Amino acid sequence: MRKTTRLRELFYRREIFVLPGVANALQARMVEAAGFEAVHMSGGGTANCLLGLPDAGLATLTEMVLNASYIANAVDIPLLSDADTGYGNALNVRHTVQRFIQAGAAGVHIEDQVYPKRCGHVAGIELVPLDEAIGKFRAAMDAKRELDPDFVVVARTDARHAAGGGLEAAIRRAQAYRREAGVDVVYFASPESREEIAAFVAGVREVDAEVPIMGDVYAVQPQPTWEELQALGYAVAFYPGAAWSVANLATWDYLHDLKERGAAAVTEFQRRTRGHPLANFRINDLLGFPRLRELEQRYLPPERLRKYEESSGVYTP
Repeated sequence: MRKTTRLRELFYRREIFVLPGVANALQARMVEAAGFEAVHMSGGGTANCLLGLPDAGLATLTEMVLNASYIANAVDIPLLSDADTGYGNALNVRHTVQRFIQAGAAGVHIEDQVYPKRCGHVAGIELVPLDEAIGKFRAAMDAKRELDPDFVVVARTDARHAAGGGLEAAIRRAQAYRREAGVDVVYFASPESREEIAAFVAGVREVDAEVPIMGDVYAVQPQPTWEELQALGYAVAFYPGAAWSVANLATWDYLHDLKERGAAAVTEFQRRTRGHPLANFRINDLLGFPRLRELEQRYLPPERLRKYEESSGVYTP
């Protein structure tokens, strides 16, 4: 089954699926190894981890598509990728969707912010006019129909926290994106409560009772269970920072410990992680070193394989 078809099936099935976000291909492999059915490429994670920059519209289409291609080709599960605002007007959006399809992504979400955008949880968000946003989503849908009709186009509205916006504006925009542009999925950015999610879902369902709905739940406290999200009407339990934000915190803590305690921090880390599936170079199992050795044995002459008998290492595939 094509990855685009699989992602579409996940969105339209009755049971909720869980979508963890990553910043790179290694984290995507971890998501797949953990048993998740799909993976998300975060625009914020890409800007932060690839460029060392804030999520403020500074990552370009080229950089985002390149990272998406690395991730999509590292795993067998489908990738839903952040595509920011589509990097311009409706014509740019058309080109953006084509590029992500060609890169191997199974879907993208595009937001209705002005360009350059900013993280949906950061103050200062501005929206493009509604008619302009509808045109951009129409262009996205036309582009995907030409190359792969199963490719999933998600319309994200950031109206909840935008200048001049609010919950009602978010609902009106989501309704229009489904009704006027026919997007595959609508995305509610940054709700603050279960009540807001319920109101958004009810409003969108007035236009189309079957449209899949997703949204981040970072600001909703305490965090809704997956059962709650499904009961509220979401198709996805979505955690865009799942892999990379946790990695950032762990790296920060370890580096400060290393600076403070030196070799003792290394010793403690090795002791604490002994037996971990990724420790002591076992990460190479996840990355596919054993498969490379299998291919060497298949294609290389015997004398080239003697390197394994005549060398040594901490890790042997």
